Amino acid sequence: MRADLALSEELRAERFPDSLLEGGANLLIMPNQDAANIAFNLLKVLGRASPSGRFLLGAAKSAHVVTPAITVPRLLNMTALAAVRAQ
Repeated sequence: MRADLALSEELRAERFPDSLLEGGANLLIMPNQDAANIAFNLLKVLGRASPSGRFLLGAAKSAHVVTPAITVPRLLNMTALAAVRAQ
């Protein structure tokens, strides 16, 4: 599904009138790291979301990737997610 349809319930209702999905997406899956970085920064700048960080899936163990520009609240959120997954 395109990102605009995932984030907008109104657009999604026009394109997929029989969809059972409600509200906006809270998870976006990107085809590669470049697309993920672009989407992450766009959502952050446009104020449409407060991204908590990037996740790398598919490895034998989970990995949580942060950038040097991460804020303290986002780092705390990522640490909490990592701790919950480790239990």
